[in-house]
This record gives sequence, structure tokens and C-alpha cells, in this order.
Amino acid sequence: MKAARPAADLLIEARALERAVCMDAAAASYEAAIAAADATGECAVLSEALRRLAIIRHHRGESAAARELCRRSHAVARDGGTNLLAAEALNTLGGICLETDAVADARHHFLCALELGGESRPLRARVEQNLGILANIQGDCDEALARYGRSLEAYRASDDEHGCAIAYHNLGMVSFDRQEFDSAERYFRQSLEIAQRVGDAYLEGLCLVNHAKVHVARERYEDARGNAETALAVFDRVGVESAKADAYRVLGMVYRETGRHALAESRLRSAIDLAVAAGSALNEAEASRELALLYQAIGRNQEALKFLNSARRLFRRLDARVDLVYVEGKEAELETTYLAVVREWGQSIESADTYTFGHCERVARRAVAVAEAMGMDEHAQTTVRVGAYLHDVGKVRVPHEILNKPDQLTSDEFAVVQMHPVWGIELLAAVEFPWDIKPIIRWHHERHDGSGYPDRLRGDEIPVSAQIVGIADVYDALTTTRPYRPALPLEHALAEMDRFRGWWSEAVRAAFRKSLADTRVSELMVFAKQPRPAIALSA
Repeated sequence: MKAARPAADLLIEARALERAVCMDAAAASYEAAIAAADATGECAVLSEALRRLAIIRHHRGESAAARELCRRSHAVARDGGTNLLAAEALNTLGGICLETDAVADARHHFLCALELGGESRPLRARVEQNLGILANIQGDCDEALARYGRSLEAYRASDDEHGCAIAYHNLGMVSFDRQEFDSAERYFRQSLEIAQRVGDAYLEGLCLVNHAKVHVARERYEDARGNAETALAVFDRVGVESAKADAYRVLGMVYRETGRHALAESRLRSAIDLAVAAGSALNEAEASRELALLYQAIGRNQEALKFLNSARRLFRRLDARVDLVYVEGKEAELETTYLAVVREWGQSIESADTYTFGHCERVARRAVAVAEAMGMDEHAQTTVRVGAYLHDVGKVRVPHEILNKPDQLTSDEFAVVQMHPVWGIELLAAVEFPWDIKPIIRWHHERHDGSGYPDRLRGDEIPVSAQIVGIADVYDALTTTRPYRPALPLEHALAEMDRFRGWWSEAVRAAFRKSLADTRVSELMVFAKQPRPAIALSA
């Protein structure tokens, strides 16, 4: 009968296989080491084998199983009185939590690891590094730099070249976030050189994909593509599925910026799928935003809004879990992109009609001024703005000859036009909005006296936001040239609106009048500040 191999030998063999990127064989050896150490009661070997197997499982996308292995490693080490190994298990557990967006849990595990095993310089170097990554995610670049600096010092003091490579990589990341691209490139090159020399293929892939992001920022798209493709090959070799999402996202950005839209869509959708499989909401949100930008660029506005909303929902989910992920800046970027998409969509609706081109933009500006005059908060004003941009989206279904008819419409033709609020809601049915704009789209032609359409709402049944867009819409229609009549002067337009004052509540009418007065005062003040031509006086 063949004698069982010692657990320690199996552990050493597994580490060698892992370094050689033979992951299946390494996992099998770790499992054999765990079984052997469990049978002989070798706590130190058992704890370390459990922890190393957890890392492999996590990289394969089996993060739930990896967390359980880490918890068992920690318990075994504590029972065996080995605080340093218990701290190592907590540090690894924190890293897994960090990469699966459980950031609050990650911080807790890192700080516990530091308290438990901080006297070990190598462990302290790794924990400081991870706390730096956490600070970077939270948007605190100053703390991240300080943590990475302490980590690098500890690695150097431990004569740990591989650890220094990790610190260089992370310094490159925070330098990129600070848009210090020269520094970022220098750090990524230093890290890559060491990673290749010591044979850390995973770190090599990370350096390549993150350096590719610098190339994208500097519009060196071919360099970015080469790095990302090489990183994908490395991650395939190592078997790290979770890291491939970032590489696919970079490739999608490259193809989008170089006009290869089909390839961009394919790569960005792959990035989303991989992020979902890995349980990384942060990566999924980032890839969704990039896909939305692609759809915006090619005029697929409904799909752009869908993925912008997906990204916003994911960022909000991270924030709502009190995971402390820094999302404010990302949400501000999303809102800017969102407004750009709906503005462009509104303009595309008008593009076939020279008479109404610019209508949605003007209505949006006037409506926001009215909302501001009514004391609405910023969120409500944004709701009015977005609703105004898209209030006429249903007109894409109205025949061109009706929209541009130079004479008065027949009753049948007007009945078709009256369907555009309903058609607008149908067009947007599959799109979720972070603002409640659908009541604006359906009811901006309803009237306070019940004479509007499509639902003949009356009085307070009509949302204030819809009344605001409605009054701005009428004002713009009266004061701009249409196929069937010229633009009315301001005083005539206001007199006409006074004839139909029952269409809006007194509060909305008063705010509209105030917004007009405020605008005219502002325009007069700007005019008064204009330099006057110099007059040459005769002596």
C-alpha cells in the first residue's frame, strides 16, 4: 500500500504548481493537503492550504465558496493559536469582499487583520496595500497614496520585490485616477517588469489592462488594443474569469472611439456578462455606462437610456448598501450623459422640420425657469428638463405631411396629432427612468379646465410638472414661426395665452409670468454691461 504524502509536502507542491499557472493541478494538490492536514491535525498547514485554495476558487468566479474557505482557514488558525495565519485569512477574505463589492465588510476584515498580525512587516505591507485600494474606490486619493506609500516601504524593508511590484501597480492606479498619466505609465512599467521577471501572470495581466486605460485616455488606441488583447490572453492562461471584464471593457472603448461599432458592442456586452457572472456590480455599472455612450454615438437613444439607467441603478445599489463606494462623481457623469442623450433625441425628433428645430431645447429652458420660479428642488427641475426634452417623442409616428402641412389641419388629421402623447408613452414603455417623466409626456396637453387631451384630465389631476411643460410648449409655439402662421410678438402671444388662462392653474401661470420677467431683467442687465462704442468729441 502506497504511503500517504505529508501534508506539508503537498502544500509546497501546490504552491509551485500555482506559480507555474497550473491551476487545476494546484487546486487538486491544495485539496489533498487539506485532507492530509485535517487527518493529522496540522493546523498551520491546514489553514494555509484552505486560504490558498480560496484564492483559486475566487479567481474562477466561485467567490461564495472562496469566502467559506477563508472563514474556515481563520477559525483553524485561531484554534491553533497562530494569529499570523488567522490575520492572513482575514486579509484574503477582505480582498475577496473588495472584489465582489462588499466594501464595508472588506474594511472590517482588513482592520482586524492589521490588529491581529500587524507586527509582521510582510502582512502589514499587504494589508496597507488593500486599505489603499479601498480608499481609491471610495475616491480618497490622498489616503490611497499614503497607504500605498506605507505598503511600498514595508515591502522594500522586507526585501520583497514581488510586493513592490504590487505597490507600483496600485500607485499607477491612483495616479491614473488623478490624471497624472506620466506617473501612471511609469508605475505600470515598473510593476510589469517585475511581474514578468518573477512569473506573476495575474499581476502582468492587471498591469497591461490598466496601462491600456492610460493609452485610451491619451487616444493611443492601437497601443490600448494591443495591451488589452495581451491581457485577455494572460487571464485566459491563468484562468481568471473575473479580471476579463475590465479587458473587454477597454476593447469596447477602443472600438467605439475608432468607429468600429459592431465590435464595440460585442466587447462591451461581453464585459457586462463577465461582470455579472463574477458578481461585480461596479464593473457591470462601468461597462453599462460605456455601452450607453456607444449607443448615444450611433443614435440608438432608447438603448442608450436603458443602459444609462442600468448603470445608475447599480451605482445606487452600491451606495445604498452603505458599502462606501465613491459613486457621487460617477453619478454626476451619468447625469451629464443622460441629459446629452435626451437632448440629442429631442433634436432628432425635430430634425426633419426646420420650423420646429430647437423647440425641445427652448421648451426645456423655459420650463426649468418656471419650475425654479415655483421653488422646485433640483431633482424636480431635472425631471421637468428631461420631460421637456422628450415631450414630443411620440411625434415620430405622426406622418410627415401632417406635421408640415402649411394649412390648418382637418379634424381627422388633428386626431392623429392628438395621439402623440400616447405614442410617446408606448415608445418609452421599456425604458426605466430615474425621474418621473412619463406623466409629462402623456399629459403636457391636458388643460386645467378639462379641455385638453388625451385623457381630459381636470384641475389638480394634472401633475404640476406636466402643466409647466405644457405652458412652456404653448409659449414656444406662439412665439416661433410655424408652417401655417408667422411668429407672434411677445405681447400678442401673452394676450393670446391670457384668453385661454383656464388651461393652467393660477400658480403655474404666475410662475410662468415671473420667469419671463426674470429672463427679461437678466437680458437687460447683460445688455447694460456691454461696452459702448467710443465717441470722438471735437475740441
